[in-house]
Amino acid sequence: MNSQIAQINQSLTTAEEMRNQTKLLMQPYANWEEYLAPAPLSIAIMGELVFISSQTDFSINKNPPKDGYKYIKYPESFRACLMQVCNSGWWAFNEAHKNMDQIRSHTLTVPDYMKNAVKILFKGSDEVVEAHLPDQLDNIRVIADECLTLASATENRFTDVIDIIQELLEACLNAQHFYGEEVEEIKKKLEENKLRKKSSEEAVKRSEKAEKAIEKQLNEAHETYKKAMSSLPSVWKMIHMDCVSAVTDSVTGLFNGLTSAIFKSQTIGCVASEENAQTESHTKDQDETADVIDEISIYSKASEILKYAELIQEFVQEDNIQWNDLYDQKNKYTQSDFSLNQWERINGILDDLPKCQAKKFAQKICKKGINICKQLAKYAPDGKCEDDKTKELTEEIRKLTEIARKFDTKSKDATNSSALSPKPPMIVNVESKSEKQSTSQRASENARFRIEQSRAQLDKTREIYEKSVENMEKNYKELTEILITMRNCEAKEIDFKTTIKMLVKGMDAMGRVKEQWEKMVHFFQMVSNIVKTSLTITLKNFVTTAEKAQFLSYDGKLFSKDLLYSQAFQASNIASLVHMISATYIQVSDKHLMGQISSLGKLMVMDKEKPEFEWERLQLQNSCDTAEKDILRLVRKNKNEFERKTNSRLEKIDKELLAILPSAAPEEMKSIQAAVKSGFTEDKEGDYI
Repeated sequence: MNSQIAQINQSLTTAEEMRNQTKLLMQPYANWEEYLAPAPLSIAIMGELVFISSQTDFSINKNPPKDGYKYIKYPESFRACLMQVCNSGWWAFNEAHKNMDQIRSHTLTVPDYMKNAVKILFKGSDEVVEAHLPDQLDNIRVIADECLTLASATENRFTDVIDIIQELLEACLNAQHFYGEEVEEIKKKLEENKLRKKSSEEAVKRSEKAEKAIEKQLNEAHETYKKAMSSLPSVWKMIHMDCVSAVTDSVTGLFNGLTSAIFKSQTIGCVASEENAQTESHTKDQDETADVIDEISIYSKASEILKYAELIQEFVQEDNIQWNDLYDQKNKYTQSDFSLNQWERINGILDDLPKCQAKKFAQKICKKGINICKQLAKYAPDGKCEDDKTKELTEEIRKLTEIARKFDTKSKDATNSSALSPKPPMIVNVESKSEKQSTSQRASENARFRIEQSRAQLDKTREIYEKSVENMEKNYKELTEILITMRNCEAKEIDFKTTIKMLVKGMDAMGRVKEQWEKMVHFFQMVSNIVKTSLTITLKNFVTTAEKAQFLSYDGKLFSKDLLYSQAFQASNIASLVHMISATYIQVSDKHLMGQISSLGKLMVMDKEKPEFEWERLQLQNSCDTAEKDILRLVRKNKNEFERKTNSRLEKIDKELLAILPSAAPEEMKSIQAAVKSGFTEDKEGDYI
């Protein structure tokens, strides 16, 4: 049964399956067709601004800044300023299309480099790995750096438009063209934009911190492997495979969490910010100092914490502790000491991280585990324990596993990591040559836990996606109100107040498109950082590893190979996500943006007195309206496709994995479902105490 479960789990977690699973989990945050919905509106607004600029002109240069204007070129002419906004917007969308097409082409080649890397890891000798793997990884890094340049250039273009609009609004305020409530409203919008800018700067700092977190985690992984192997009882020749999987899962969890943080980041004023606030960070106390990177680092320890709890659970059978198995009489060693050492190590790592609820929860589990291990070590040598004490210990061990599962589920939620995780290739290769696939006596129970996690995770993803689409449609209506008002006005009715409202809406719409380009920048920074740390840390460890644990079939060099694979795969996984996004962008841009941008370009250079100008304006209006409707249709189509894929994934898991499991005791299922439900619900103070 254990062997069959392992084989099916492996078939459900192939590289292709995991790429598709990642896309599903990220879909509510990676649907670029949703974020492009404001784009046609932005272009339509710029078209109306061109029309408005043909009306009465005036100066906004009454109270200029001491050092002059930074972005506005022609403060003596409001009309010229509006045209500057339109011209800058035209360049932004034009460059966005060109650069995204190049990004799409670049990311298309990453899977080939990944395949070559896997071939070298699987078939190459140590010398071949050392000589040729760096080239394949460096090819991925070069692509990431080139895409980073392209994404940064596009982000800067949209930043330019927003900066011009912001300075234009500030100039109008200084020129005292507003009164009463108008002043407060514009000030509020300007303040929101400044907060957006501040949030962008903080995101850059988080990217720098993420690079250090990756480096620290990889160093910890190597150190963990060395210490774990040196303290591993010699009789556990195979169980260390599960422990190593937990270490590599920790690294993967960190990468997934950092990727997810980029997707989920919401700046002030962004659509559905209140609905998605919980995805940025879990509930915080006033004395907490941890940020999202710190929390992800903490949650990445969940796999290890759960694995060491499961090792203790192995010695409990039907409410009895198997003292003969727990204590090695020959070597005078309590088997649970291994889990004790690992929890003490993890607790020490957590001590150095800032305060937060996740840290409280993780340390609570570690301390509970340490206490249980010390009690087991007290009674294990004699193998004698009073019935009441035995009952107390078995209940404590059961609760330990339960809260460890709860924390693991919270980790999956916080990092958007798949509930079903693949074992690294070198471990699978070694295990396939062994007669014994796993020493776990609870493979069925663990499989049920992962199935329940998968179901809850995809259900929550569906719920978030549903809300994001609802909020998009709501926001779409709000954004079009001012445009409808403008189009219903006669030229003589278009006043300054209405024009400023359009500028504010235009700044909002542009800001939302720009935020997505910021995320692209952070994606490629992360890919580049992953590869750099792979080359400087993991590959270096691979070269310098000296074999000590000779009794193990899986040594330090194989561990380094698995870590290299995990990093290369994660870099490839991010590239796959970006390729999906870029392909969507180009599809939408080709059909619904570039024609409108071309029309805007014509409008800007036409004589406003000729009848052709009005005809071109109406053409732009109609094409933007059509584009908005088509994008909404695409959003709904993709939502239906997402529903189909999530249902298909759950059906496959049920059909292939759940079908082979024996029936579970009601108490077991109740415990599993409670842990999973708690993990995917909003944090409460009681969960951590």
